[in-house]
Amino acid sequence: DEQLDLDDGRWEDIHVVTGALKLFLRELLEPLVPFSHFDKFIAAIKIQDLAMRGRCIRDLVLSLPPAHHDTMKVLFRHLCRVIEHREENRMSVQSVAIVFGPTLLRPASEEGNMAMHMVFQNQVVEHILNHYGYIF
Repeated sequence: DEQLDLDDGRWEDIHVVTGALKLFLRELLEPLVPFSHFDKFIAAIKIQDLAMRGRCIRDLVLSLPPAHHDTMKVLFRHLCRVIEHREENRMSVQSVAIVFGPTLLRPASEEGNMAMHMVFQNQVVEHILNHYGYIF
């Protein structure tokens, strides 16, 4: 319900805006990639055959609920634009995946190996960024 004035000086620092976006995504009751899809995405990124991996991840993205899919499409389009300016902002595909992977894709409970999950979470986000045109 809050009306934000994006011309206000406190929004000039891109780190504040990015932090707010990450905080919003992290505090969702369910992440952008729903809990029900977490294990499926992790299994998909482990597929050795690259063509099959690509099809599987695309199909999983297409199977997301419409609100999740549409939000993901807009967010990843924006993140791809951020990556296009990596020379100025030092945000490569890998950097963006590291920053957003654990926020967008997380298990319902952190019982397993968190470090191993994080590697695969980042790989999923990196894959979607690298293949945005094919996936969406």
